[in-house]
Amino acid sequence: MGEKVIKLMVEGGKASGGPLLGPALGPLGINVQEVVSAINEQTKAFAGLNVPVNVVIDTASKGFTIEVGTPPTSQLLKQRAGLEKGHGKAWREGSAGNVALKDVVEIAKSKTNIKGLSLKAKAKEVIGTALSMGLTVEGKHPRELQREIDEGKHNSAFGA
Repeated sequence: MGEKVIKLMVEGGKASGGPLLGPALGPLGINVQEVVSAINEQTKAFAGLNVPVNVVIDTASKGFTIEVGTPPTSQLLKQRAGLEKGHGKAWREGSAGNVALKDVVEIAKSKTNIKGLSLKAKAKEVIGTALSMGLTVEGKHPRELQREIDEGKHNSAFGA
């Protein structure tokens, strides 16, 4: 018959056979608890973060594989800033928190879906997300830090 892919966003290590997974797997004859256990095992390193997961099902053999993505940039920034959530009004009411430039660089390195061609460009994209969340980077407004990166003031953070 082929392959069926179920795309989910689950909290690391806390998937359940509830509304998203159970009804999708049940009619295919796949053991829901087995899939949930596999997802939880593979996502436990992302505890407290939402992470994208694809469950790829071979409908002929009733086998499955789990593909775990990286959490969204906003989730990683919240974790590094120690926040429950970003600032709802972004920059209109001041900063919601702060992240270090080294954290931004680590996030940029970990993300495979960021389009920037260089590490600096990817870091600037992460800083753009920090801006939309109302976060400062190194205690500065994100746009200021992006400008400083363009001027070469933080080259050492990028191995340059």
